[in-house]
Amino acid sequence: MQKKLTLTIDKDVYDGLHRTIGRRKISQFVEGLVRPHVVRPNLDEAYAAMARDKKREKEAIEWAESTFKDSARETR
Repeated sequence: MQKKLTLTIDKDVYDGLHRTIGRRKISQFVEGLVRPHVVRPNLDEAYAAMARDKKREKEAIEWAESTFKDSARETR
């Protein structure tokens, strides 16, 4: 669902948005900039999706095991 929002901005910014982004694209542009700062992902679902990716999981385990082996050889 979309909601309408009214913003007040400087005329130079407004003109720049129209010139650079174009009419009818400003809302999508602003939403793309703002979304990562205000919408938090569902981390449980994101981690579950990553775990279902077998190739990625295999690579992650290989990386973790090789890192662990490297740390075992370090001198203190």
